[in-house]
Amino acid sequence: MKTVASNMAGTVFKILVAPGREVKAGDDVVILESMKMEVPVATEVSGTVAKVRVGEGDFVNEGDIIAELD
Repeated sequence: MKTVASNMAGTVFKILVAPGREVKAGDDVVILESMKMEVPVATEVSGTVAKVRVGEGDFVNEGDIIAELD
């Protein structure tokens, strides 16, 4: 199982994927908001989204797992 991790601390502003969706390396998975800036978090690997572990409005720290890919 491959994972997508947060690259910074912030609040999940928008989720851009859902389970079953195919993603390619470089695709944005979520948008985080921190200090009034919107920062996209992209996957580094290709695969199918198996599970999204966060919800909009959740706070994540750097390194927290955002999604799991098959």
